[in-house]
Amino acid sequence: MAERPPDMTAALLRLIDMRLTRYMFASVGALAVDLGAFLALLALGTWPAGASAIGYSLGILAHWLMSSRAVFIGHVAQPGRARTRQKALFVGSALIGLALTTAIVWAGDTGGIDPRAAKLVAIAVSFFVIWRLRSRVVFR
Repeated sequence: MAERPPDMTAALLRLIDMRLTRYMFASVGALAVDLGAFLALLALGTWPAGASAIGYSLGILAHWLMSSRAVFIGHVAQPGRARTRQKALFVGSALIGLALTTAIVWAGDTGGIDPRAAKLVAIAVSFFVIWRLRSRVVFR
């Protein structure tokens, strides 16, 4: 197999770094939506796992808007069947994150851990799993 020229490899690495950086910023924005809703619902006495699920769901919407417009520029499918498929894959990846997040917060709460601490663990786990799915499957 032929090696890539060094300048092409460097350009590819810069592109990946920029995309990951933009993804991290989009994730922070979606996380702000998620955590804001989660903490507000906890303050209202909502069951922690339910509050986590609702917050995460709102974050999903925010993340699609930011990811499709600022992160994976040039990788968003054209309107029609391809875009519908891509959105379905995005939602599928989000549901995996939702399941992970809800399960981790539920397990933490059930185990006597502060739901906010469990949410922090869930954020880290979900971020890495979903980044891999979105960068390799959804927006490939």
